[in-house]
Amino acid sequence: MKSIYVTRAARIPDPLRISRYQKSPELGPRILFFSGGSALNDVSRVLKSYTHNSIHLVTPFDSGGSSAELRQAFDMPSIGDLRSRMVALADETVTGHPEVFDLLTYRFPLKAGKGELLDQLESMIRGRHPLVDPVNNPIRRIIRNQLGYFYDAMPAKFDLRGASIGNLILSGGYLNNHEHLDPIIFLFEKMVGVQGIVRAVVNDNYHLSAELVDGSRVIGQHLLTGKQVAPLESPVKQLSLSKGLDKYTPVKTQLRKKNHKLIQTAEMIVYPPGSFYSSIVANLLPRGVGAAIGENACPKIYVPNLGSDPEQLGMDLNDSVQQLLSYLHQDLPGASSKGRLLNFILLDSKNGDYPSRLSSKLLEGLGIQVIDTPLISSSSAPYYDSRLLVSALLSLT
Repeated sequence: MKSIYVTRAARIPDPLRISRYQKSPELGPRILFFSGGSALNDVSRVLKSYTHNSIHLVTPFDSGGSSAELRQAFDMPSIGDLRSRMVALADETVTGHPEVFDLLTYRFPLKAGKGELLDQLESMIRGRHPLVDPVNNPIRRIIRNQLGYFYDAMPAKFDLRGASIGNLILSGGYLNNHEHLDPIIFLFEKMVGVQGIVRAVVNDNYHLSAELVDGSRVIGQHLLTGKQVAPLESPVKQLSLSKGLDKYTPVKTQLRKKNHKLIQTAEMIVYPPGSFYSSIVANLLPRGVGAAIGENACPKIYVPNLGSDPEQLGMDLNDSVQQLLSYLHQDLPGASSKGRLLNFILLDSKNGDYPSRLSSKLLEGLGIQVIDTPLISSSSAPYYDSRLLVSALLSLT
């Protein structure tokens, strides 16, 4: 079989193409995103109206918020970002399961006492809670079963305040399936009718570690983002993985064959806005990611962050491009990556607040084109307008 690559002129936005996708989202393009966190959730909610085939590879290395407590209690990968992405892609139409959606997005109250929270959890397991009662079998039985596994394994000192029921179900399913994420992610997708594919880039229980320019090291995603603790005072020199959170033990991990196939079959690959190191670069650390991307001839697009990202301390836009490529190129030593790992940078220079201008000389040498188009509206400023961003991406497929 001979492969032929065809190029075409693109119009942004392309009303005809967008209308076609909206009429038949089940036939929509396979746009793959490397991301984590909540930055892409609004985009995902818009995207599902145009394609049910988007692919989301999510980092399991989060060590902050409620995920931290689950990871500590059960020695497991982070599942919070997986849950939030699946919920963002859930079928919210009348053909979906609104009663399941309501349950999986419910959080226990922050001010309730331990006894009250245990009573709520036990009533859910018995099927007598007002949020569980309306759910039909077999989904109801599956939910009760996974919550039961969580309950039986839950440490006595586990704090249920503010806990997401969706996270507890995923944790119970992980324990129930011999500490594998895929089976419970599959069940979760079916329960809420996820209109896309969401997978952890790897299933390993590792943590992010960053060597800083000043020679110090931080271990844990929560120390990078500047949300739970003070922002970094020294730029990141190198991001890697650590086996543990308390002590830096360098470790490598390998992209799974299933995810390799997802990357190879994507019609577009996007490095979207989000925390630069902990949400985007973290997904590129496993061996095999860069090679899989390089094997796919589809367009690869980088959408840079607006404003100031605490993780990009000391970096301008040119630095971001070069850093992104350096991690992607790890699997391609000695090979030319020109045009294989990144083709386009999508931005809105008129309305966007970027850390610098892009160097035309740098981009020319890397074989990267800039697509400068309206992505920010008066109602979304200073952030990207999700509808404009989705329209631009769909127009390029």
